[in-house]
Amino acid sequence: MTSELTVVVLAAGGGTRMKSRTPKVLHPVGGRSMIGHVLRAVEELAPQRVVAVVGHQRELVGPHITDLAPEVVLAVQEEQLGTGHAVAVGLGALPQVTGTVLVAYGDTPLLRGATLSALVADHESSGRAVTVLTGQVDAPTGYGRIVRAVTGEVAAIVEEKDATDEQRRITEVNSGIYAFSAAFLADAVTRIGNTNASGEFYLTDAVGMAVADALGAGAYVVEDAAEIEGANDRVQLAALGRVLNDRILTGWMRAGVTVIDPLTTWIDADVELAPDVTILPGVQLHGATSIATGATVGPDSTLRDTEVGEGATVVRAHTNLAVIGAGADVGPFSYLRPGTVLGAHGKIGGFVETKNAVIGEGSKVPHLSYVGDAEIGESTNIGAGTIFANYDGVNKHHTSVGSHVTSGSNVTFVAPVTVGDGAATGAGTVVRGDVPPGGLALSAGPQRVVEGWAQAKRPGTAQADAADQAGPR
Repeated sequence: MTSELTVVVLAAGGGTRMKSRTPKVLHPVGGRSMIGHVLRAVEELAPQRVVAVVGHQRELVGPHITDLAPEVVLAVQEEQLGTGHAVAVGLGALPQVTGTVLVAYGDTPLLRGATLSALVADHESSGRAVTVLTGQVDAPTGYGRIVRAVTGEVAAIVEEKDATDEQRRITEVNSGIYAFSAAFLADAVTRIGNTNASGEFYLTDAVGMAVADALGAGAYVVEDAAEIEGANDRVQLAALGRVLNDRILTGWMRAGVTVIDPLTTWIDADVELAPDVTILPGVQLHGATSIATGATVGPDSTLRDTEVGEGATVVRAHTNLAVIGAGADVGPFSYLRPGTVLGAHGKIGGFVETKNAVIGEGSKVPHLSYVGDAEIGESTNIGAGTIFANYDGVNKHHTSVGSHVTSGSNVTFVAPVTVGDGAATGAGTVVRGDVPPGGLALSAGPQRVVEGWAQAKRPGTAQADAADQAGPR
């Protein structure tokens, strides 16, 4: 590959068919924006410079690109006058370029870096002025057609609006992705006209110029035509998402991950899975989630930006920015909110919600509880129905529960409060003050029994009759 490679990414279009306030290239697929996928593919080529041409909603698109790739130069296309004009704007934002210029689009999320690398290599080895990435598709409607000469070289690219009936029957289509000789492209964009059905400056006209000038125009045919597909509406976006998800799942299964039901499993592009992970049906893994060897997730679980340790089990749970330790158990019907850290061999059980909670090794919150803004030591058991009351209406407060603590059912810890190691709380206790190590906290008074209450207060009812049949008052 040449020592000089410049990449121009076109991302100025409006995407009106999306019918969205979100710019088209920012719509997510597989956990990344469409342009995020393109920039990741481009990054694999290690180009000397990358320029992104923005226009429509540039106040959103530009910062997004800069966040993903700060080294990318932004060029603004004030009026969307076609791809030829957009490339001219991109080149104008750079010092004089040499070597090869690769032109790509921001709405082709399935494009692979390896494909771009092969395109550039083919272009440079051929000595052509331009090489276009093409694909063979069964339904070419909407694409520019590749017209080849009898020699097999590219003779022209004809947009569908301008094509004859015979040209519309061609199934080799233009991806819009090109490798150019930098010197040729710099000259060609100054000569492109707009005498066509749309009144736009088509970059495809540069191919005709290369042919007319006998500088060479060729095509590199991609093996998987899905790579060059863009998304112009939500239907196409969903279709690309399914293709990308199938690609991701296939990759992980070949790497040693068990996916029981690929049809109901969705995994983002940045998720990391170890061998011998098992994914059960109905699972979604989003963001920077990572799952270690031997862990099982599912069924029916959604994990976002969550770390799952070796051998852990997550069943019917929803987690976000959480850490689940090795050998730990989560679920069913658990909600782990940001800041939750569950230690090794710990448990967060059914209908439990946690937030900003560090739960120590071997500790358990098994049932029907809320733990917020708290730290729990090792080997502590939190009884069913326990509430960590962390909010006073204005501020959040912290609760600290030590190791080897036994908490009874239906306890309320009113923060800020500290419970020492080895302490205990009785069922129904409202803990408002600190409990020393080894202490027992009780807040309920002695039980009072009024005998014969049902017969006296509810005579003639089924309740009173049952009491009568059970014995004397």
